[in-house]
Amino acid sequence: MATVSVTRTVNAPIDQVWSSWDDFGAIARFNPNLKGSHLINSSQVSGLGAMRQCDMADGKNYVREKVIEYRPHQKLVIDIYESSIPLKKAVASFDFKTRGQKTDVTMTIDFTPKFGVLGQLMVPLMKPQLRKMQDALLAGNADYVERGIEVQVAA
Repeated sequence: MATVSVTRTVNAPIDQVWSSWDDFGAIARFNPNLKGSHLINSSQVSGLGAMRQCDMADGKNYVREKVIEYRPHQKLVIDIYESSIPLKKAVASFDFKTRGQKTDVTMTIDFTPKFGVLGQLMVPLMKPQLRKMQDALLAGNADYVERGIEVQVAA
């Protein structure tokens, strides 16, 4: 399994930052990698077991995700259990740390690509792409929390 991790400091208290992530079905408001997102399977809005589908910005691909660990204001772990992108298995962890009136958000993705040995050969190419997507997500979240800016995805 390969790992990619990115940290961003948000100029807002942890309550505001956590609230943005806790509205599980609405991540598309600040994730520029997505065209849309919504809750699935009659899911609750947040908490352990919440489920969503994220439709990628390309309009063709998707991921389905489920909250598998939920510690308010501390940690959110999401299992990417189904996708049309080349991931056999992926788990995204979000760790939140208070720094006065600022909050550090660390996103770590542990993943195994599809396609066996060929997929393993693709890991060095996938890591920078995933890091770029993580950076964009965390920057979008900071803009949303700090300034109320929702992302605009090109049609």
